[in-house]
Amino acid sequence: MSENPVEQDRVERYYKKLKKNAEKSGYHLNADEDFTKELLESILVNKDRYGYESCPCRLASGNISDDQDIICPCDYRDPDLNDFGACYCGLYVSSDILNGEKELTPIPERRPSLDNRLKSLESDINRFEDMKSSLNFPVWRCRVCGYLCAREKPPEVCPICKVSQDRFSRFM
Repeated sequence: MSENPVEQDRVERYYKKLKKNAEKSGYHLNADEDFTKELLESILVNKDRYGYESCPCRLASGNISDDQDIICPCDYRDPDLNDFGACYCGLYVSSDILNGEKELTPIPERRPSLDNRLKSLESDINRFEDMKSSLNFPVWRCRVCGYLCAREKPPEVCPICKVSQDRFSRFM
């Protein structure tokens, strides 16, 4: 029994919602329903523990600003799907894997180390400061799918991948 049990009906509701949203957006959940539900249960445990749906396969810090990139769907899902046919934890898979045309293999970790993430953030801040004086509106980027928009605030929900507003970061 896990430390923080999650009710199975909650897992089932989450599975149905996520599957519907994934298919509507052109994504596929892993066809192994038991495996997928185990991943979703772990995401719900993380949500109860940290207050956000951290990837079940990575160690979260408990600080949402440090873990934004690993909130499911993580920032690395689309590059992992493009390069390997599945996301790091295997929750999302390509149609090739879904249809049995390609085998699911281990996915290498592409999340940068904390030091490299901090250096990248510092570089982004400096770049934004240089550019923002020439724009009428800030440009927001969805960290999951890369959608860009220029407006005062990011949209409440990404029109492409349906993640919430907190998954946007200022791009310029």
